[in-house]
Amino acid sequence: MENVLPPAEELRLLDGELAQLEARRAQLMARRAWLVQTLRALQPSGPGVAGPAGPARPWGAAWPSRPAPETSPPSAQNVLLTLGGILLTIAAVAFTLVSWGHMGIGGRSLVLGAVTVAALATPVLLLRRGLTSTAESVAALGLVLMVLDAYALHRVALPDTDAVGYTAVASGVLAGLWTAYGTAVGKLRIPVPVAVVSVQLSLPLWALAADASASAIAWATLATALTDVVIAVVSKPAAVRGLAVAGAAATGGWTLLTGLWLSVTADTPAAAAGPAMLLLAAAGLALGAAWRAPSAAPVTAAAGGLAAVAAVGGVLRTTVSLDWAVPGYLLCAVTLLAVVRTRAPRGILTGLAVASGLVHAAATLWALPLVASALLRPVGMLGGVWSGAPEAGTPLPGMSTSPMVLTVVAAVLWSAPRTFPALTLPRTAMNCTALALAWCAAFAAPMALALPYAATLAVQLVVATAALAIAVLAPRTAPEPAPGSAPPATGSDSGADSETDRGQEAPGTASGPLVGASTAFAVTALVCGLAAGLGVALLGLATRPATFAVLGVLAVASAAASVAGRGATRTVSACVTVVWSTGLVGATAAAVGLPSGRAGLALLAVPAATALLGARLRRHPVVLPVELTGAAAGLVAIALAVPDAPTLALVLALAGVVAAGTAVRPERRPVAGYAAAALFVLASWVRLAASDVSVPEAYTLPVTVPALAVGLLRRRRDPEASSWVAYGPGLAATLVPSLFAAWDDAHWLRPLLLGVAALVITLAGARLRLQALLVLGGAALALDALHELAPYVVQVVGALPRWLPPALAGLLLLAVGATYEQRLRDARRLREIVNRMR
Repeated sequence: MENVLPPAEELRLLDGELAQLEARRAQLMARRAWLVQTLRALQPSGPGVAGPAGPARPWGAAWPSRPAPETSPPSAQNVLLTLGGILLTIAAVAFTLVSWGHMGIGGRSLVLGAVTVAALATPVLLLRRGLTSTAESVAALGLVLMVLDAYALHRVALPDTDAVGYTAVASGVLAGLWTAYGTAVGKLRIPVPVAVVSVQLSLPLWALAADASASAIAWATLATALTDVVIAVVSKPAAVRGLAVAGAAATGGWTLLTGLWLSVTADTPAAAAGPAMLLLAAAGLALGAAWRAPSAAPVTAAAGGLAAVAAVGGVLRTTVSLDWAVPGYLLCAVTLLAVVRTRAPRGILTGLAVASGLVHAAATLWALPLVASALLRPVGMLGGVWSGAPEAGTPLPGMSTSPMVLTVVAAVLWSAPRTFPALTLPRTAMNCTALALAWCAAFAAPMALALPYAATLAVQLVVATAALAIAVLAPRTAPEPAPGSAPPATGSDSGADSETDRGQEAPGTASGPLVGASTAFAVTALVCGLAAGLGVALLGLATRPATFAVLGVLAVASAAASVAGRGATRTVSACVTVVWSTGLVGATAAAVGLPSGRAGLALLAVPAATALLGARLRRHPVVLPVELTGAAAGLVAIALAVPDAPTLALVLALAGVVAAGTAVRPERRPVAGYAAAALFVLASWVRLAASDVSVPEAYTLPVTVPALAVGLLRRRRDPEASSWVAYGPGLAATLVPSLFAAWDDAHWLRPLLLGVAALVITLAGARLRLQALLVLGGAALALDALHELAPYVVQVVGALPRWLPPALAGLLLLAVGATYEQRLRDARRLREIVNRMR
């Protein structure tokens, strides 16, 4: 296309034309709105009056709309028809129950038969005229009348028949008649669903009427469930299928519960065979339903798998002892996993895997109490340290096979992601859970086998060290991505751990998800190792040799893990090494017979060693946690020395030395410096208190002098620093306690010394223009002088005439009032001078 005009000129013309079109459109829309309002004002309102004619709604203009009716005609019609049907039903019931006895047998039959036939025939005529809702209401009335007919027949013709049996037969006959009626009429939606509900009662009620056993009733409900499954498969209406599915779930669930109860309570293989056949039949029905209904396959297949496991496991339970009952069920669940490797539909495989997983979870819960008993048993050693080896632990009744159960579950969890790649399984979580269960099995094995004390210690020590070794080796053995291989899609944890393309990575390192999986595995192993270590350490407190052997092995294993481990494993292992070392030092002190205070002195070797290690490693990531653990050991040492005040003072002083040595390092100076000062002050106070020193200055001056020295250094580094920050705390630490002591002191020496010190501080503040010194020293001097001069002032006032004090007070007020402005200016000048001080 060639441009006749320059592009800029042509664009300007187009913009002008578009602006004119928009202006014209606005004028037309305004005119149209005025016309519509005028026509509305001229035309009368009411039904049948048409609105203004016009084109379709243009460009966003809204047509005037009438208010929507509160109830639409079809819904109102349905409500009216429903109410009418209910009233007719109530009338029919009242007639049958109340007015029945006033009529003869002929009249009764004639009335009910005629009304029922009329109620069932009328919907056919109504459907031909298109009155579907009315036909549905009348048909519902006809169904109710059929029930009343059955009731009347029982009352008149068959009064001696068993009510439950008659109800069973009647429900089946009515279900057939309603099905035939609904199929024949075709367009009615009520008869067939009602027939599905009615058929649920026939077989169970027939079994009850025959005084059948629980097993026979369960077979009847299973047959009903089979009927429901067939109906759900062959039927097309959603209402019929929904009711059939609900009935199958109810009757099938009742069958499964009954069969499970009968299987569990059976004592012999012959008694367990009947429930097993029932459960197997229910399992076959559930699997068949899962095969024909893929949408519900996972749920129904899971129910079938559980039924199969309960059936076979129930028979095995009657042939073995109580300890092997749960392993029998678990063996069935493991065998069920073999089906998952077949080429069955995915929904069925998923359901069977879920069923097997539920059985594994139940077996694990059954075995965990033995693990809890093994973990809590060593806690009792705290009440009898070095009191002798305890007796061999005995498992809870019927739980001696718990370690084997946990081992089997751990093996299945470990192998499932590799054996069943078709299923989407969380490999990392399953691996970590398998490790934890394997650890539980190994730790609880000595109690399950009733091993002696020494063997129990040995096994649990091996378990603890093995867990630490796994925590160390797990990150090193993490699988690496194949060179040049494309990462699988993210979003799910399928089969093996997925890799995510996270940009450039260092050669030889695993990708992010693989590193996360190995880290989770290492953390799980570390937690297991710590739990096992704590348990065996407590168990080792029973005898002195066991205590030293266990703590020594744990300390060496933790130290090795801290050296060879990575990340959290290294840090936690290093801290745990400090804990075990603290236990060794404490055990050594107890073995040589040291009192608690001297034992506290020995424990100070631990924080000293951690401080030296920190000075050697400097900014290594493990240093800070190790030093904090050593500080915790120092707190334990201080707590042990509390009963002996002189020893406590020595422990505090030595702890202050360790803290001061740590404060030499620049990165620890802000915290360790203050800690050292506090420890030294506490040590001096404890030492003075132990020597019965009650002079407050002996406690405050050791705080004031260092505080003033620190303040002086700070003022030299930062001349702009406030004197309150630099000198205020140090001066207040001595002046305030000394002032309180001087007010209660009857001698003259303390007030004199306090006054001289306050005067010197005040003069120094005025000379150096330091606000804190001037205010604190002046206040202390004034209060001290007031305390000393108060007795003399009282004597002078008592010797003067009574009228003289008021007169002097009046003269003072006159003088102040006469020179008020000058005094106010002097006060403001004094305030400005003080405020200019630092």
